[in-house]
Amino acid sequence: MLRYLAAEAGESAHNPIIPVWQEIVVGTVAFAVLCFVLMKFVFPMMEKTFAARVDAIEGGIKRAEAAQAEANELLEQYRAQLSEARTEAARIRDEARADAEGIRQDVLAKAREESDRIIAAGRDQLATQRESIVRELRADLGTLAVDLASKIVGESLADEARSRGTVDRFITELGAGTGNGRR
Repeated sequence: MLRYLAAEAGESAHNPIIPVWQEIVVGTVAFAVLCFVLMKFVFPMMEKTFAARVDAIEGGIKRAEAAQAEANELLEQYRAQLSEARTEAARIRDEARADAEGIRQDVLAKAREESDRIIAAGRDQLATQRESIVRELRADLGTLAVDLASKIVGESLADEARSRGTVDRFITELGAGTGNGRR
C-alpha cells in the first residue's frame, strides 16, 4: 500500500500548498458572483436598514429635543403664571389689609362717636339729676333752715316770701364761701 501511495504521489507531484488552477478559476467566479449578489441585493438592503435606523434615532433625538424645548417653554409659562399668581395674591392681601384697616378705622370712629354720644347723654343726665337734687336739697335745706331759725329766734317765720328770700341768701352765701374755699 505504501507503494501505491508513493506511485500516486509521484504521478501527480503536486504541491498541496498551491491549489490547482481550475479551483482558482471556480473560486474566483464564485467569489465574483457572491460579490455581485451582495453588492446588488444585500448591501442596498443593509444601507436602507441602516438609514432607517439612523433616521429613527435622529428623529427620536429631534423629537426628544422638541419635547424638551416644549417642556422648557411650558416650565417658563408655569413659572410666569406662578409669579403672576404670587403677585396677584400679594396685591389681594395688601388690598384686604387696607380694607381691614379702613373698616377698623370706621369701627373706631363709630365707637368714638357712640362713646362721645353716650358720655354727652350721661353728662346731660347727670346735669339734670344734679339740678333736680340741688332743687330738692334747696327746698329741704330751706325748710330745715326756717325750722332751725324759728327755734333759734323763738318765733315762727311763717311768711313764705320772707323765708324763701332768707333761704336763698343763705344758700348763696354758703355756695360763695364753699366755692372760694375750693379754689
